[in-house]
Amino acid sequence: MIAAVMSMFELLHLEFMQNAFGAALLASVACGVVGSLVVVNRIVFVSGGIAHSAYGGIGLAFFLGISPLAGALGFTVAASLLMGGITLAHKQRADTFIGVIWALGMALGIVLIDLTPGYNVDLMSYLFGSILAVPSGDLYLIAALDLVLVLFALFYYRQLLALSFDEQFARTRGVPTRILFLVLYMLIALTVVLLIRVAGLILIIALLTIPPYIAEAWCRSLKAMMIVAAGLSALFSLVGLWLAYEWDLTSGPSIILVAGCGFFITLALKNLRERGADA
Repeated sequence: MIAAVMSMFELLHLEFMQNAFGAALLASVACGVVGSLVVVNRIVFVSGGIAHSAYGGIGLAFFLGISPLAGALGFTVAASLLMGGITLAHKQRADTFIGVIWALGMALGIVLIDLTPGYNVDLMSYLFGSILAVPSGDLYLIAALDLVLVLFALFYYRQLLALSFDEQFARTRGVPTRILFLVLYMLIALTVVLLIRVAGLILIIALLTIPPYIAEAWCRSLKAMMIVAAGLSALFSLVGLWLAYEWDLTSGPSIILVAGCGFFITLALKNLRERGADA
């Protein structure tokens, strides 16, 4: 254990690992805040749809010759608002429509990249990201995202709490639930777009769902859940990065596997606790 900790500290002398660790910690804050709201509002499928629809924006950006960040941001925010509107208007069929938008977004992105003359982008890099190749400039963008999300959670905490646990009560108290839902969907889109190069779509979905689910099992407030989820996300990311470096593995899947182990350990502990309570 001590040797592992010493080895991790030795990695900090490498500049690319410093950026990777910094990106992991900053991304964990964003995923802790947004992921907790995703889990308690039971919109994990929506977040997956928003994340995968980003492919359409990436493909459109390369096809038009504009910044991938700008293209992905505009397209993904538009897709998130469309999904939000459909969810609010047709809750019973929302999963079907979201699945269609999910598939169309990915298909459109791939086709547009195929049609882009003289350029062939590696879409796998957007699936799993390249956290070991994060430039310093991206860290400032993620830090700005963290600031926006934390301030949003602080200023609208009571409204978000009411919305997440009793939507009817929130509506009777004058909380603009529809606007908050749409803003939440837009924040998911913003988080996905700014983290897509760092973490990749699959890792973003994992960090938006697994740490908050684990935190929900042991926390009694939304605020505590956000903090614990961010801490767990950071822990999983740093351990996954260390394992990837030590064993020459791909970093994204390594982090996901570590988070997955934490998920199943939590399930086992919850079952043991419930059996103990029944006994």
